[in-house]
Amino acid sequence: MTMTDRPPRVLAKPLRVVVADDNPVVRAGLTALLSGREDITVVAEAADGHEACEAADRHRPDVVLLDVRMPGVDGISALPYLVRIAPVMMLTYTRESEIVREALLRGAGGYLVHGEFTVDQLVAAVRDIRDGRAHFTATAADALLAELRGVDAIAHDGAAPRPLLRTASPQNLSQVQPSVGQSSSASSSSQLSTREAEIMDLIASGMNNQQIAATCFISEKTVKNHINRIFAKLHSTSRSEAVAKWLGVA
Repeated sequence: MTMTDRPPRVLAKPLRVVVADDNPVVRAGLTALLSGREDITVVAEAADGHEACEAADRHRPDVVLLDVRMPGVDGISALPYLVRIAPVMMLTYTRESEIVREALLRGAGGYLVHGEFTVDQLVAAVRDIRDGRAHFTATAADALLAELRGVDAIAHDGAAPRPLLRTASPQNLSQVQPSVGQSSSASSSSQLSTREAEIMDLIASGMNNQQIAATCFISEKTVKNHINRIFAKLHSTSRSEAVAKWLGVA
């Protein structure tokens, strides 16, 4: 067979991805990174869980990258519906052990925390999750291990297991209320303004001032001013103390 007789090379179909994150800067960055790969294409972006479900229905992707905390329908609420369509990789700043556990119980195929992976590691994780190979960054793996140890201790003590969060129904996703970032006590919630509550949720997710500023499209100085007011209202002198009071565990 001569060179001209060889059959044309058939390229594999690109891996089709939906990116769901309420931060447009994050969405644009992920889309640019992934679309630069020959075998990956981002078919849709979504700003919340409801949009993610609509995009998955419309495009039938191979993989969904899903943030946890989003307005309207959050990622955890949308998970049970999304995993019926495609493997889902959580890609988020949220690192609490209970949230990692809940995401996995609801069908997530992996959990990546921003700032803990390289571009090549992200691309490898996206390719692998389609084939059923899970990926976890260090913080998520540690959180999961801590949660599993806690569950094991409960089992040995004979106590009842903790109930799961409410599962979203695909029939009423537009009516689902966020189940993440809402665990603050009523007294704490009533003290803070809407913006302060939003920033407090971001602090609780582990974000630093620079990340909060980028997420909220405000300056770091403004973030610091908000945090000073939050500390005063919650009678706290540190982030950890404020988070404990905000989450109702102080």
